[in-house]
Amino acid sequence: METIKLTINDKEITTEKGKSVLEAALDGGIYIPHLCHHPDLEPISACRLCIVEIDGVEGIPTSCTTPAEDGMVVKTKSPLVDNMRRLAMELLLSDHPAECTGCSQYLNCELQSVKQYLGISEELSVRKRLKPIPMNMSNPLIVHDFTRCINCGRCVRVCNDLRGVGVLAPVKTGRDQSAGIGIGGLSLKDADCRFCGACVAVCPTGAIRDKEEDLHGKKGRKALIPCRYTCPAEIDVPRYLRFIREGKYAEATAVIREKVPFPKILGYVCAHPCEDVCRRGSVNTSIAIRNLKRFAAENDTERLWEKNAFQKDGTDNKVAVIGSGPAGLTAAYYLAKLGHSVTIYEELPKAGGMLRYGIPEYRLPRNVLDEEIAEIEKLGVEITCDTKIESIEDLMDEEDFDAVVVATGTHAGVKIPIPGADCEDVLIGTEFLRQVNLGETPKVPKRVVVLGGGNVAFDCARIARRLGAEQVLMACLEFKDNMPAACDEIEEGEEEGIRIFPGKTFKQILNDGGKVTGVECLDVETFEFDEDGRLNLETVEDSESVIEGDMVIFAVGQRAIIPEDFDLDLTERGFIEVDEYTGETSEDGVFAAGDACYGTLTVIKAIASGREAAKAADQFLDGDGNIDEVLAPMPEYECYLGPGNNFARQDRCSNTCLLPEVRVENFECILETLEEDEAVTEANRCLKCDIRFNIKPVKFWGDFE
Repeated sequence: METIKLTINDKEITTEKGKSVLEAALDGGIYIPHLCHHPDLEPISACRLCIVEIDGVEGIPTSCTTPAEDGMVVKTKSPLVDNMRRLAMELLLSDHPAECTGCSQYLNCELQSVKQYLGISEELSVRKRLKPIPMNMSNPLIVHDFTRCINCGRCVRVCNDLRGVGVLAPVKTGRDQSAGIGIGGLSLKDADCRFCGACVAVCPTGAIRDKEEDLHGKKGRKALIPCRYTCPAEIDVPRYLRFIREGKYAEATAVIREKVPFPKILGYVCAHPCEDVCRRGSVNTSIAIRNLKRFAAENDTERLWEKNAFQKDGTDNKVAVIGSGPAGLTAAYYLAKLGHSVTIYEELPKAGGMLRYGIPEYRLPRNVLDEEIAEIEKLGVEITCDTKIESIEDLMDEEDFDAVVVATGTHAGVKIPIPGADCEDVLIGTEFLRQVNLGETPKVPKRVVVLGGGNVAFDCARIARRLGAEQVLMACLEFKDNMPAACDEIEEGEEEGIRIFPGKTFKQILNDGGKVTGVECLDVETFEFDEDGRLNLETVEDSESVIEGDMVIFAVGQRAIIPEDFDLDLTERGFIEVDEYTGETSEDGVFAAGDACYGTLTVIKAIASGREAAKAADQFLDGDGNIDEVLAPMPEYECYLGPGNNFARQDRCSNTCLLPEVRVENFECILETLEEDEAVTEANRCLKCDIRFNIKPVKFWGDFE
């Protein structure tokens, strides 16, 4: 690398040969105002704000297009330069709206920063001309506010030169006045935009900006990579999708395992909140992130994650984990990796908690569950089943444990105390599911009514169909669009013949001599739960109706059963009171995780809670609590994307699901793994939101001396 020296404002600057005067100055800590220049783009000297005086050079050249030369002497300020800059800036401001507070770039706007640097007031020496062009809100994710455009050309250049997509071009108004950036009259979708956000990232004024409603009230990476930061465990979704696109499934699985010990389990049953916020969903449909997770995990033949995983030397510490659900297993996994001796105590015959005894086998095959639990046992974790712990103090004293993690879950269902609820054929959902998953086959009548609208309610309803119920009816407080169950659960349930009665509250269980005949309901007008979990409900007058059935299953909530001799402080709702960040309980050395602390969570939230409990317990045991690991290489993020080729119209891969009439006959897994070509095609639909952060940030004048 050849270097040269030049003098700027009496300061000697050393720079690389081939750099411009502007680049040399900025690298040397000397600010020169500019707006059309961007460090990732070729200069075009459009704004003429970066003009300087150079000894021996005629005129006032733009520093962005002038190569730095050895021995060059440059002045960035002089009366002539200042006057010409002010005039150039005033011309830019002449058709720019004075109101800025409504723009998302307010207080972070390059234009306003340069205006402040030059000391220009609202009173301009040139005539003000506002552009009568309405804002374009019609495109997904992006707003075009043409009135704020200063014709710097950055968005066009980044789209064409850096990304290679080529959907942006300058346009003119009827007065032959440049009005902003257009796409030949086409929408961004029709023009094959890749929606990478590069144009937004380089715009210095907010003329092209993100739609605020797509940012979910967040800023920075959390807003623009919502799949990763909405995930409770913060799995780096764009990174593992990139590896899937490249056919590197071991690397993809390793990325997932950097944050969770159960990639296959999550590939089957994760609630996938990442998909709800996927920015691709605003274009057409979100990425099938959960299905891709399952594909990667089931096609990992190299086990790269195992080769790269950390395992600390053994300590003399013993830790007990009470409960073997996802939170308990996760806590045990990381505590074992941190070198501690870990024993899990499980009350039921096999490990897995609600993964085994709550989730039906057609959703989570037991061989998948057993396989991933076996990986935890390989670390030396001992799992003791058929063992109920009644006292933490006795356990610690008898077995000489140094710390305890309580992860007992919420295995107790709730039965609403309405007349008739004590009839023989009125069941509690969690008990019904446990009975089935223990291998028993409860007898169900022809007509079954399930009360509740969540995933557990659908599990009960769909199992009832598989056990022979000819008619399964569901009723819930929530209206159809607000049911807490996953969309695929609702869709698949209805395909299997389950009929839903939303917006209902339950008045009584009707019976004839103790034999259930149905449920009397009222229509719900409005309802809400207060901060203490109490229901505030308004019903429609004279709206009584009856849902006929021979069995009723309550699936309206779950609660924790915490033995009194655990001697832990509980919340008003009966959950273990813990520190929000560490999982510490009221007892020294006792931590808690998962549903027992927060109420019924998703599997991924329970895993995230188990991670935090492991960190805190390790720190209590004089460790550093560090469970971070990098199991796959960091990829080189591409800049060039190329043309979209109908990119925005590419739809989500369809779930390959067994036919409804086939799947209700047995408990076989209903969803098939994606084929390789399907997975790669689906991963290619990703907007690659993370590459936006590889665009170099622009420094404001306040960042310089």
